Amino acid sequence: MNFPPIRELLADASRRIDPIDAEWLLLHVIDRSHSWLFSNRDAVLGHEQVRNFESLVQRRAQGEPVAYLTGRRGFWSLELEVTPATLIPRPETELLVELVLEKLVDGGSAADLGTGSGAIALAIAHERKQARITATDASREALEVAQRNAQRLAIANVEFRHGEWFAPLQGDRFDVIASNPPYVAVGDPHLDAGDLRFEPASALSSGSDGLDDIRIIVANAPTHLHAGGWLMLEHGHDQGDSVRALLERAGFSDVATRPDLEGRDRVSLGRWR
Repeated sequence: MNFPPIRELLADASRRIDPIDAEWLLLHVIDRSHSWLFSNRDAVLGHEQVRNFESLVQRRAQGEPVAYLTGRRGFWSLELEVTPATLIPRPETELLVELVLEKLVDGGSAADLGTGSGAIALAIAHERKQARITATDASREALEVAQRNAQRLAIANVEFRHGEWFAPLQGDRFDVIASNPPYVAVGDPHLDAGDLRFEPASALSSGSDGLDDIRIIVANAPTHLHAGGWLMLEHGHDQGDSVRALLERAGFSDVATRPDLEGRDRVSLGRWR
């Protein structure tokens, strides 16, 4: 059987899914670079490659995230393995990494609560190679993904511990605690749309106002921070006022909210006295 050239395969796929998604899926199937694709759009693929590509296009057309279809997602300067057991790392979370790096000196210590694929912990550890990073997650499956990412990226200064939030950190104190916890309200219609339909619900929603897990983290963080240490939390664009209020009531000082690149409230932080 003669198959059409790559440019025709992409044109057909682009009528059903986003053209950029189609290119990423094709590159995943053929294990080639964008530069190769640019120069070889008249190339013809083999039967197995065409079959695999068509299968991925159909699954993407049904809504499955590209990151889960390829098993990879870029974050910071790292390429991470992701699976349906982990939240898909998003560009806006890089702001949380930037803020941690502003406060964390090499040789310091930081905790990443609910690490998922390990994105935050590994990005911090990659930039602060002498720092001690501890990452926790309640999901063993997610921790296995994070550990594989650390091994593949040869990042050795992260310790992974199983358990919910601070449970695995008894007796430990840190210079910075960071988390991208669930913060979507249960029943929010966004949970039934787009990629969120396929991501783990436990990593997305938290109570009727989305703040249940943030309340737990804020209440328990003081016993795990050094004096002058920082707590930093990613949250929804409309939750800045509420999260700042929680931090202030818990006794944190220098409380502030930082916007993401689109100007939306994204990370709130406070310093423990």
